[in-house]
Amino acid sequence: QVQLVESGGGLVQPGGSLRLSCASSGFTFSTYAMSWYRQAPGKERELVARISSVGGAPNYADSVQGRFTISRDNGKSTAYLQMNSLKPEDTAIYYCHARWRWGSKEYWGQGTQATVSS
Repeated sequence: QVQLVESGGGLVQPGGSLRLSCASSGFTFSTYAMSWYRQAPGKERELVARISSVGGAPNYADSVQGRFTISRDNGKSTAYLQMNSLKPEDTAIYYCHARWRWGSKEYWGQGTQATVSS
């Protein structure tokens, strides 16, 4: 059974930090590119960051470049999103996503809420 379980969300003040984790099981984690998406109320889901299956070539949305860092630990089958200098506009549900490097197979987590507010 495939599972992607996000954790680490919460309420933080502007300028603060959160570290999201995505613990994965039920598939060969090291053969999947990992991404974080987010969806704010009334808005479409958007890509935040992506990292290749072997951990190279991360890329980021312009809105988070320089503030967020995506990483992965293939030994622990876990992906991370370090979010620094958070802004109120970063408030959203953050979703973990896995996509097989050789095809269209993909999986989604259930999401974790991150709220940036004073």
